[in-house]
Amino acid sequence: MNQHTVEKIGGTSMLDYQAVRDNIVKPGGEEAQAYGRILVVSAYAGITNRLLEHKKSGRPGVYALFAGSEEERSWRDELRVLREEMQALNASLFSDPLDVGRANRFIEERLGSAESCLEDLQSLCQHGHFSLEAHLATVREMLASIGEAQSAWNTAQMLRRDGINARFVDLTGWQDGEHVPLDARIQRAFAQFDLSQTLPIVTGYAHTEDGLMSSFDRGYSEMTFSRIAVLTQAREAIIHKEFHLSSADPALVGENRAVPIGRTNYDVADQLANLGMEAIHPKAAKGLRQNDIPLRVKNTFEPEHSGTLITSDYVSATPRAEIIAGSKGIFSLELFDQDMAGRIDLYDREILAVIRRFRAQIISKDINANTITHYLSCNLKTIKRIRHELEKIYPEADIDQTRIAIVSAIGSDLQITGLLAKAVSALADGGVGVQAMHQSMRQVDMQFVILEEDYEAAIRSLHQCLVEVHDHGRAICLA
Repeated sequence: MNQHTVEKIGGTSMLDYQAVRDNIVKPGGEEAQAYGRILVVSAYAGITNRLLEHKKSGRPGVYALFAGSEEERSWRDELRVLREEMQALNASLFSDPLDVGRANRFIEERLGSAESCLEDLQSLCQHGHFSLEAHLATVREMLASIGEAQSAWNTAQMLRRDGINARFVDLTGWQDGEHVPLDARIQRAFAQFDLSQTLPIVTGYAHTEDGLMSSFDRGYSEMTFSRIAVLTQAREAIIHKEFHLSSADPALVGENRAVPIGRTNYDVADQLANLGMEAIHPKAAKGLRQNDIPLRVKNTFEPEHSGTLITSDYVSATPRAEIIAGSKGIFSLELFDQDMAGRIDLYDREILAVIRRFRAQIISKDINANTITHYLSCNLKTIKRIRHELEKIYPEADIDQTRIAIVSAIGSDLQITGLLAKAVSALADGGVGVQAMHQSMRQVDMQFVILEEDYEAAIRSLHQCLVEVHDHGRAICLA
């Protein structure tokens, strides 16, 4: 294993170049600390939402409008707004008009080329022999790459201006006629680097022959980051975010009550990802875990704090809840059929096939003798489609859907007698009714299904009962 680190910088952090330079690249103003590292950057916050669709609200961006709209103007109008936003970002980051012009020319080359491709494809698919659907995955990949290209190119230019020997590393495959696997593209890019004297600034998007987004969708930058760490045999992988990995969302429980985790393991990281919390994509974590590479999550704006170290083998010395997390906008999809008894495996297999076809994420599920309930993270349109298909397969079944929320107490070791009863009691005292609950034998999480309007009260009640009763100081366990 080498002594360098591979570090990913989140989109919100990327908007603050001075914080990136002074808190991440050369903390304390020491230029020597800039080297022995590889920086993988996300697109500036909000840009990928404009390029594709809004990650949370689903508001269509250029891709979604191109894929689903019958009006040609819609995606063109969105592209115009996107162009203006990207140029405004360049103007806010560079003070020299010549530098702003160079940054605008770089991104305009990408946007102009993408626009020409969309126009040609739209024209081509007006002929009956060509299907737009067959090309949409490629369009999505192309558009996604533009955001990371801008942020990586800009950051490399600004760091060079400020005396750092930074180098823009473009993994997007832009105008590259060769389709290669992800690992081959990464190995080729880093074959000749002297990390003791050069700081690579790498695009979080990487073009591959199979397409990163086909497998990881919006988690693609984490996969790029993970594979670079594995293939270059990094000493440590680090993610810089605009917040700590904390015991709960500070906006819900209060900044003075939330506390950084400090230490945890990859099991806990997987549970957070399942709830939609942005620690790291499970498949990206898998590579780090298998290669015994620790992952550290740091707060860009609090560089003196060691953050949270995630390893494979960590288990808290004392069993305890470390994180109270959850997710709103979940649908419970309940299928009851008297004929299910004794045939649960057959029903479950068919239901899962329908859910998979419509790409809904399963958060959890319940099974008893004649009922299977899946808790799905998806929009209303998707849940209606799934329900419609199941009604055709099981015309005599009772199928119901309800909008709910899930809150979870998570820890590296929750094996505490009476903890579940204590949590349920805390929820009841907070006026929160429990619709369903789960605790796995692995003892890393317990989940409570509640009404969506009770979500914030549930988070606060569990955090107060399970976390705030302890005086953790600067971290639950110092890294």
